[in-house]
Amino acid sequence: MPAPAPAPASAPPSNAELRAALSAVRTEVAKAVVGQDGAVTGLLVALLARGHVLLEGVPGVAKTLLVRSLAASLSLDTKRVQFTPDLMPGDVTGSLIYDARAGEFEFRDGPVFTNILLADEINRTPPKTQSALLEAMEERQVSVDGLSRPLPDPFLVAATMNPIEYEGTYTLPEAQLDRFLLKLTLEIPERDAEIAVLARHSAGFNPRDLAAAGVRPVLGALQLTQAQAAVSAVGATPDVLAYAVDLARATRQSPSVKLGVSPRGSTALLASAKAWAWLNGFDWITPDHVQAMVLPVLRHRIQLRPEAELEGVSVDTILRSILAQVQVPI
Repeated sequence: MPAPAPAPASAPPSNAELRAALSAVRTEVAKAVVGQDGAVTGLLVALLARGHVLLEGVPGVAKTLLVRSLAASLSLDTKRVQFTPDLMPGDVTGSLIYDARAGEFEFRDGPVFTNILLADEINRTPPKTQSALLEAMEERQVSVDGLSRPLPDPFLVAATMNPIEYEGTYTLPEAQLDRFLLKLTLEIPERDAEIAVLARHSAGFNPRDLAAAGVRPVLGALQLTQAQAAVSAVGATPDVLAYAVDLARATRQSPSVKLGVSPRGSTALLASAKAWAWLNGFDWITPDHVQAMVLPVLRHRIQLRPEAELEGVSVDTILRSILAQVQVPI
């Protein structure tokens, strides 16, 4: 009797199905967070482009809740670290612990060994601890006692930062800022959105209980990996590549800028534009996709001259001016 034929392997999801799954993530996050659609989009772009996100905003605009809601909508492991002045590097990366019974040291994983790491108030910890994340963010590994230990894949650092409080904080060095793919600014929500927030709380919404709010996981690691592969296949014409480079080079030539965008910033702009193009159903990036990502990708990679800061010039204003001046390919 012939052996039964093997069951046919299920076909991989189409791009449309993957986009629908990511749209479902947006819907789940909206069950807990109101009025921050741009930040949600930025987090999805970062996930697709395999980058990290710096969230900046005054207290109370749902920075932490946003990341927690995103993590709850994904079937991924997530951990939270509250950065404080006494936090040590080993508290983030892990450390060697002596096992008296075995008579040897063993490595105990730190919270960085996860898929989504929420680094809350990252600028409240000294540079020594901040730098513990540099290797993890760039190389996606942790080196302890001469051994390199790979981090899980996917891996995303979402760090929050308060822009108005300087006492007891430590400025992030340029080398660390450059590791973040995007810097997203969370503004105070509009009046209607704030009324909606109060209405939810009046109806019993508890931000510490996302499951009760109905937030459920709708996207897994396999689907995310497939979406990331689809994003990497998005194409770019030589003219569009040259346009992205011209935008980056214009930041280095601006009279108000002390330190312009590095080539890493140019590659980050390309990666983000590809993710944004794919989310919108495009197989090739256009100048519009590049322009849409200029502010979140480049704003934290530029240092202003002291005289420009004294005059009240902002980085976003300079970037908008550059967008208006650099010739767009047709």
